[in-house]
Amino acid sequence: MEQEIRISRTAELYDLTHTAARPLLEKTEYPWEALSGIGDFILELGKTLPAEEYEQRGEDVWIHKTAKIYPNNYIAGPCIIGPKTEVRPGAFIRGKALVGADCVVGNSTELKNVILFDHVQVPHYNYVGDSILGYCSHMGAGALTSNVKQDKTPVTVKAGEEKLETGLKKFGAMLGDHVEVGCNSVLNPGTVVGRGSRVYPLSMVRGFVPAGYIFKRGELAKIR
Repeated sequence: MEQEIRISRTAELYDLTHTAARPLLEKTEYPWEALSGIGDFILELGKTLPAEEYEQRGEDVWIHKTAKIYPNNYIAGPCIIGPKTEVRPGAFIRGKALVGADCVVGNSTELKNVILFDHVQVPHYNYVGDSILGYCSHMGAGALTSNVKQDKTPVTVKAGEEKLETGLKKFGAMLGDHVEVGCNSVLNPGTVVGRGSRVYPLSMVRGFVPAGYIFKRGELAKIR
């Protein structure tokens, strides 16, 4: 069990073939180490995107020509939105957002300083800030990341007796590939959820949820 509760590294959380952020993330031991570099990475990557596939809409905003951008939203740069992704009415993308292919950024969803891998869905009333969401992860309606502690001190990631000091005052959640977060859940600063795990609706999570577990009412249960 000691091995199971060790906080997952980047390579254990994510299949990096499903994100354009691979060059940034593969340099890290833990994924939150990439948070401070997202904006600059997008700016450099945007300059290399083929004009026949991406169009630039506004300053430092690159959108794939197959993406569906509904009216009545706001997209600030630096930002890249990948192929076949939907940005629905009322979405508020505040910048430093790298959104992959076949994603859904839904109505009244707010993004800031994030990486969304391919096939990520944040479709209804979500806030995702200073976070990385892995391949095919999904946040139910009203699920939020809380990215700043009330006392404004740097965030620590905890798993049992293990504590990792991040040095970051803004750190939301790291969701591994295929993670499901239930409706109206709050992921507190420093939350890391392992691959394939599930967070029950109305949960308040902080710390590490190992891969292949269910988080329910503050308890962990292995998925059978």
